[in-house]
Amino acid sequence: MSNSVSGPVTLKDRSVILDILRGFALLGVLLDNLFAFTGWGFITQTQKEAIPTWPADAVVGMLEQVFVNGKFYSIFSILFGVGFSIILIRNEQKGLNPFRIFYRRIFFLFLFGMLHLIYFWEGDILCLYALIGCTLPWFRNLKDKTLISLSIILLLSPLLLDTLSVIFQYRNGAFLENIAIEIDKKTGIPADNFGKYLFENNAGWAEWRNWQATGYLYRYAYILHSNRIPKVLGLFLIGFYIGRKMMYLHLEDYISLFKKLRFWGFAIGLPSAFACFYFEIFQKHIPNPVGLFHTLFYATSVVPLSLAYISILCLLWVKNNANTWLKLFAPMGRMALTNYLLQTILCIFIFYGVGLGFGGNIGPSMFLVIGIGIYLLQMCFSAFWLRHFNYGPFEWIWRMLTYGKPLKMIKEKTV
Repeated sequence: MSNSVSGPVTLKDRSVILDILRGFALLGVLLDNLFAFTGWGFITQTQKEAIPTWPADAVVGMLEQVFVNGKFYSIFSILFGVGFSIILIRNEQKGLNPFRIFYRRIFFLFLFGMLHLIYFWEGDILCLYALIGCTLPWFRNLKDKTLISLSIILLLSPLLLDTLSVIFQYRNGAFLENIAIEIDKKTGIPADNFGKYLFENNAGWAEWRNWQATGYLYRYAYILHSNRIPKVLGLFLIGFYIGRKMMYLHLEDYISLFKKLRFWGFAIGLPSAFACFYFEIFQKHIPNPVGLFHTLFYATSVVPLSLAYISILCLLWVKNNANTWLKLFAPMGRMALTNYLLQTILCIFIFYGVGLGFGGNIGPSMFLVIGIGIYLLQMCFSAFWLRHFNYGPFEWIWRMLTYGKPLKMIKEKTV
C-alpha cells in the first residue's frame, strides 16, 4: 500500500496553458451571461428597438451570438474533463483511490453551485457541472476511439431529441416552466413585462428574491429544452480524452492537429454560426419543424469554433515558446471559481435594482463594454491576489474541503 498523500496540484506542477484557457473562457462566459444579467435576453423586440442605441445593439448582439454565445462555456466544459483526467492520473500514479478525491471535489462543487443557483443567480453552471460530472468515472476505461465517437454522438444527439419533440409536439422542461409560471403569478412577476422586473419600479430586495424563487426552475427548464445535458457530457469526454493523452504537456507534438482544427473549425463553424443566428432570431423554434435547422447549425458551429479558439491559443503558446502576453490570462484561470462567482456579485450590484440598477434599459453596445471593464478589473485583482496568496479565496476553501486538511494560503516571503 502506498504511503502517498493526496493533495492539490502545486504551483510548479500546474499547466500554464490550461490556466490561460480557463482565464480566456471566463471572458466569453461573462460576455454571454451579461445578456441575462442586464435583462436583454428577456425583453421583447419592441423594447429592444426602443433603446436609443438599437442600431448598434443589433450589430453587436449578432456578433456576440456568432462569435461568443455557447463557445466559451464549451471551452470551460472541455477543461472540466481535462481536470478530471488530471485528478485520476495523479492519484493513480500515487497508488491512491482517485474516485474518493474526485467525488469529494464534485460534492463540494455541487454545494457551491446550489448556493449560487438558489440565493444569487439562476444562470449558475456549477451545479449542472457537478451533476453531470458524477458520471465521468463510468467512461474512464473506454478506448480512445470509443471515447471520441461517444462524444460526437452526444454532441449530435440534440438532432434526434428535437426531432422527437417535433414528432410528438412537446417541449422538454415544459413541466418545470409551468410550475414557475404559477409561482410567478402568486409573487406578482408580470408575464407581459418579465424582462424589466428586476430593473424598474424601484425594484429591490423583494423583487430579487421573488425572481430567484423561480429562477432555478426556468433555468433547468431551459437546460432540458436546449438538450444541454448530452452536450456538456460530450464536451467533458473530449476534455477527458485530451487529458488522457496529456496534450497540454506536449503541445508541440500536436501542432499539425491544432492547425487542422483551426482551419476546419472556422471553415465549418463560422458559416454555421451565422446560419444559427438567423434561425435563432428570425425563425420559429422547436417544436416547430423549422427549429431543427437551428439545432443542426448550433451543433456544427459551437464545438468547431470552440476547438478553433483553443487551437489558436495553443499555437500562439508554442510559437512564442511560452513567452507571450497570453500569460496575462493565467491568474484569472488559477482563480476561475472565485472569478466566476465574483462576476455574479459584480453584475448584480451593477445591473440589478438592488444595486446601481443599470440594467433593463441598455443594450449590448453598452453593457458589453462594461463587461470588458469588469473582466479587466478581475485580471488586475487576480494578478495582485496571487502575488500574495497561493490560491484564490474560493479555491482555497474548495481544496481544503476536498482534501480534508489545512492548506497554506499566504505565500512565504523570499529573501
